[in-house]
Amino acid sequence: MSGVWVFKNGVLKLDDQSSNQRRRVLVHTPTNEVITCYSDLERMLTSLGWERYYDDLDLLQFHKRSTVHLISLPKDFSRFKSVHMYDIVVKNKNLFEVRDV
Repeated sequence: MSGVWVFKNGVLKLDDQSSNQRRRVLVHTPTNEVITCYSDLERMLTSLGWERYYDDLDLLQFHKRSTVHLISLPKDFSRFKSVHMYDIVVKNKNLFEVRDV
């Protein structure tokens, strides 16, 4: 992951603003399909055993029963950044990848 790590208010996080020179997309590798909306992503995650949580109105959250993993995404797809993409990649090995466009 590229970018600048920022420590602010006791929290360390990746500042995605500095890595936005290159646009990145999330790709479902078995189909080579670029994820362009949450409905496509939800369809793919559901087929992989992920279940949608509806507890938080500000986030889209998915949980897989067989694991302790939780995927939390901003409700607005325009705020879907590379840090969220890499979270999906790590929790779904060999099924998704992040590519520069």
